[in-house]
Amino acid sequence: MSQDAPTVMISSQRMVPMLGRLEDQGWRVVHAWDLSDADRQAVRACIGAGDDVMKPEFLATLPNLTLVACVSAGYDGVDVDWCRARGIEVTHAKGVNADDVADHAVGLMIAGWRNIALGDRNVRAGLWREGTGARPSLKGRKVGVVGLGHIGAAITERCTAFGMEVNWWGPRPKPEAKWPRAGSLLALAEWCDILMVASAANAENRHMIDKAVIEAVGPRGMIINVGRGSLIDEDALIAALKDKRLGRAGLDVFEEEPTPAERWADVPGTVLTPHMGGGTVESLPAMVAQAIENVRRHFAGEPPLSPV
Repeated sequence: MSQDAPTVMISSQRMVPMLGRLEDQGWRVVHAWDLSDADRQAVRACIGAGDDVMKPEFLATLPNLTLVACVSAGYDGVDVDWCRARGIEVTHAKGVNADDVADHAVGLMIAGWRNIALGDRNVRAGLWREGTGARPSLKGRKVGVVGLGHIGAAITERCTAFGMEVNWWGPRPKPEAKWPRAGSLLALAEWCDILMVASAANAENRHMIDKAVIEAVGPRGMIINVGRGSLIDEDALIAALKDKRLGRAGLDVFEEEPTPAERWADVPGTVLTPHMGGGTVESLPAMVAQAIENVRRHFAGEPPLSPV
């Protein structure tokens, strides 16, 4: 490897499997958890998962950093405004795993709404149909989608195909959207039977699914979250499920990951998966490839493929 090879830093142990592909580009790769003073001076780009917390205090120790490339659709671990103010580009995996996450969201919906997960547990426990009485059909139900990005749009397409009525809400209007936008998040929650949370996370929307929104969905409703755990006030969600102020929930993301098993041991009406919605054998390599292409373009002085 040439001594002039650009230095790329990986932000966490999760990125270690990428080492070979990064080195194949002719880049020198260093680890965020094991940097020498010389490494800090040399780092020009950082690659990491979007939920890897990259604090400004740490990034400020990398004087020649000019790119943070996230290998995920989300980038909530990065202070984008801080980076932009210092000329640091931020990119993410745009649209690569949207269909897979949307499939997973619909899977959580069906498994929870129709008692499929509970039915599976009952059969294995010899309980047969205990607690799995007739449920309302999904056809004709009202679905509220929070966030109409690539994932939210893919969810709406799937729910529409199921014969469900879809509205959405996000902080910015989208005149090109085919579905009606609610006047507010609370209005969407009051209208819908099932609230699908697919928004990107940032400091401003932490806990936007709060007690009021949860209770607006109500005891006959369901909340699905495939966005980020920080979007929901998890304590309020758990309390509402236990008190039957919320009917059901399907979660693929949590405020703390891995989420403690004991936290959910006595919470009824839930289907839980371990942040696996976007991780398919097709999407994971594509996300890595997009991040690598963003770094390559950056070093070549070309526009990024998927800027935030």
